[in-house]
Amino acid sequence: MTLTRPAAVTRPATAARPEKKWRIRLRRDRSLLLMTLPAVALLAVFAYAPMFGLVTAFQSYDIYSGFWYSPFVGFDNFERLLTDSIFWHALSNTLVISAVQLVLYFPVPIALALVFNEVTNARIRSFVQSVVYLPHFFSWVLVVTVFQEMLGGAGALNTMLRRHGWATWDIMTNPDAFKYLVTAQAVWKEAGWGIIVFLAALAAIDQNLYEAAAADGAGRWRRLWHITLPGMRGVIMLMLVLRLGNALTVGFEQMLIQRQAVGRDASEVLDTFAYYYGVVNNNFSYGAAAGLFKGVLSLILVLVANKLAHAFGEDGLYRK
Repeated sequence: MTLTRPAAVTRPATAARPEKKWRIRLRRDRSLLLMTLPAVALLAVFAYAPMFGLVTAFQSYDIYSGFWYSPFVGFDNFERLLTDSIFWHALSNTLVISAVQLVLYFPVPIALALVFNEVTNARIRSFVQSVVYLPHFFSWVLVVTVFQEMLGGAGALNTMLRRHGWATWDIMTNPDAFKYLVTAQAVWKEAGWGIIVFLAALAAIDQNLYEAAAADGAGRWRRLWHITLPGMRGVIMLMLVLRLGNALTVGFEQMLIQRQAVGRDASEVLDTFAYYYGVVNNNFSYGAAAGLFKGVLSLILVLVANKLAHAFGEDGLYRK
């Protein structure tokens, strides 16, 4: 009789305790994290730390008493704000200028990106891009000065009109044309810089799609409509959401410089209102209330715009 040795019972080896995932990622990305620390520090110091000052919107703030000893007044500043006709005029101006810029400015970087995408000569493309990028680095003082030299009462346009015996038009001091003037200034200054994001979106589109469409007989316009624009739709929706979130910020310095030329009625926006009726008049609580109202309204606009992005099947700022 042959005795068979029973098979050895295999026991699972005690696995080494796996290291936590966050430690692995921390070691892997430590160089990138170190690179972001200066940006995070700047954001914390200049963006988040000043938010503590919003407490003054609920106080009768006195600069000598400080945050801790200024009397608390609750929502009195907001009640006064909502019954102030000048505030509502500033809000109305802000919305009108923002709507004009949304219609006339927002499509310009998209159109420029599409045009640059068709330029095949690398040297010409690089030169033109450098030219349209350059105004982004100009201050608003310089931008307004350039427009004054071109469109002002003694500018190039009116000088030419006088030589031909035609009536002059001083656009720089016309309150009715002010919203179009500031939009033109914003387009000249920022549209070239704004194409960078859209050029990146165009570069991400699979070129095989264009080759397949061309092989099927699709012309340039059909490729643009069926491939290029759908490929850019996600980025366009994202930039639109960001634009709507920033709709109530229409350029404080730009308005401040041209305030005397066109008058308060045309140039008063929420930022200048908070400055003049808050800082200049030493009524810091009132200015803080106006700023907080603007921030809350901007947040609502971002959330609504993001919902619309989700309705169109795009991610927006965050996925649904």
